Amino acid sequence: MRTTARFRQLLAAPGIITAPGAYDCLTAAIIEQTGFPAVYMTGAGTSVARIGYPDLALATATEMLANAAAIAATVSVPVIADADTGYGGTMNVRRTIREYERAGVAAIHIEDQQFPKRCGHLEDKRVVPINEMTQKIRAAVDARTDDDFTIIVRTDALAVTGWDDTMARCDAFTAAGADALFVEAIRSPAEAAAVVARTGVPLLYNFVETGKSPLLNVSELERLGFKMVIFPGSAFMSVAYTVGKVMAELKATGTTAHLVGEMTPLTDAFELLGLTELLARDAGYAGIAAAAN
Repeated sequence: MRTTARFRQLLAAPGIITAPGAYDCLTAAIIEQTGFPAVYMTGAGTSVARIGYPDLALATATEMLANAAAIAATVSVPVIADADTGYGGTMNVRRTIREYERAGVAAIHIEDQQFPKRCGHLEDKRVVPINEMTQKIRAAVDARTDDDFTIIVRTDALAVTGWDDTMARCDAFTAAGADALFVEAIRSPAEAAAVVARTGVPLLYNFVETGKSPLLNVSELERLGFKMVIFPGSAFMSVAYTVGKVMAELKATGTTAHLVGEMTPLTDAFELLGLTELLARDAGYAGIAAAAN
């Protein structure tokens, strides 16, 4: 089954979809093998890990697509990918949808920030007018060739223009064809509940450990009525912390021998990405060649 269809099944089935954030193929493989039903390709993590910049719209569409394609090729579960603002006007959005479809992801989210955008949990964001975003959404819906490809629309208006405008955007974005909504930087549990009560399509919650939103447990989010929750920073922020500690130990002691117990063994790390299967396949080809000779 196509991952787009599998993701639609997840949306239709009971329960919340928990999708931790991957910034590369290794983190995506770990997420899948831990048993999560979907992987989220984080734009912030992609920017930080792939091109070495903070999340300030410096990652291009090409760079984001390359990461999305690599991650989608690594895992078998559906991938939800960050597509920023769609990278331009309606024609750019059309191309963005087609390219993300070709990359093999199951769903994307596009947002209503003005370009250059920034991480949704930073200050001084700006949003485009509602009618400009609804045009982009219609272009996105028209552009997809797979009806199961899921278009999630994010609004950053809550921190910019307030509650009433945010709700007006949710109504307009749903009418324009959004399959799901993502209200960024929700500020309290009460506000989270109010967003669910006010909207009629599946909702995504963004769990950012050091961000602006309350750190509600997955079970609590499900009880409130959210259908999806992403954890975009959990992996790359943990890696930054852990690698920082390891490098400090190495600098101070001249060895990492005492940290071996805290590391995944080399062959186990390779195994996460299919070492045994690949070696067996290679040996099989060698056996076929030997038999032919």
